[in-house]
Amino acid sequence: MTIKISTSGDNMPTGVARASWRHIAIPLLFLLLGIIFASWAARIPAIRDHLGLDAASLSLVLFCGGIGGVGSFPVAAWIVGHYGARHSTLYTGLALLCSLPLLALAPNLPTLMAACLFYGVASSSFDVAINALAAQAEREAGRPIMTMLHAWFCVGTFSGALIASVLAGMEVTPRWHFLLMALLFLAPLCLGYRVLPDDRPEYDPNRKIFAIPHGHLVVLGVIGFFGAIVEGSMADWSGIYMKDHIGASGGSVPLAYAGFAGMMLLMRMVGDRLKQRFNARRVMSSCAAVGAVGVTVAVLAPSIAPAIVGFAIAGTGIAVIFPFVFSAAGRHGSTALAAVATLGYSGSLIGPPAVGFLVHGWGLQIALAFLGLLCLVIAICGSRAQWLE
Repeated sequence: MTIKISTSGDNMPTGVARASWRHIAIPLLFLLLGIIFASWAARIPAIRDHLGLDAASLSLVLFCGGIGGVGSFPVAAWIVGHYGARHSTLYTGLALLCSLPLLALAPNLPTLMAACLFYGVASSSFDVAINALAAQAEREAGRPIMTMLHAWFCVGTFSGALIASVLAGMEVTPRWHFLLMALLFLAPLCLGYRVLPDDRPEYDPNRKIFAIPHGHLVVLGVIGFFGAIVEGSMADWSGIYMKDHIGASGGSVPLAYAGFAGMMLLMRMVGDRLKQRFNARRVMSSCAAVGAVGVTVAVLAPSIAPAIVGFAIAGTGIAVIFPFVFSAAGRHGSTALAAVATLGYSGSLIGPPAVGFLVHGWGLQIALAFLGLLCLVIAICGSRAQWLE
């Protein structure tokens, strides 16, 4: 039997070939976000040193990224609700690729703050769009797949951190590094857009596009809030910790985040199976407790290798938080997903700058110990959040 592959109006194949590409498209989009995220996080020390920023100034930069991220969620929800997740992914993805080089091109603190604000808007909007795609795919699959899709984000963060380590060791400046990443991922973004099915919704003037979390969605949002503080702060401050406290070289600095992201990847590869076998509450609370242990190891580490091990253990503990929260919220629709994401990603607004001010006043070790405490809070909340199931 032969299978005919016809061509639609947009010159893309339909049928079996297009369906095969669709299976790749959503993981590829998560991969893209991960690499962009890790590229910025891994080169923060180099950009800080280039502009001569202290901990307080760097905190202001990260605060702008958080403002952009949290402030963008009502806009992101409107875009997804009005244009559909597929079109929203393209629009916000193009903005994300444009924002990355601007971070390295900033000549002073005010322009870096503005660039980080734009980056926060673009990355968070893209995040909402691809998670809307993932929630739709999970509903169609009829089984948990969100954690595995988020594992592809970890593939991106792990790969992005290793790429940054290599390029930093070769003394490639963040400017050329970020430009290369933006150009490299333009084609995959457009390919993902073209092979995904058109999901443009019918316009409904009475449909609520955005809402404040309420009821059990607040609990999910709070868990996501603390998770965002820990995950975002690890990304933004692990490199600073390795360089300033441990004394790692330029090429070794990104390895802490690489270990963190690598173990997040491995854990997310098995997270859905663990969820099916043991239930989401038990898995999340146990993993969060492991995350607290990892942070403790990193804080007490006397040298590079133990510190990397500690960050890797922490990544194991943090891995399932966002996928489980987003999966639970996604069952209530895109509006609920954006509402929970708003509360959750508020941690990205508060977390890294708050850690920066803790660093400024109390030192890096105390600041990281605070993240370990938050992991314990997540463990307690996760054990009681029956709405995760």
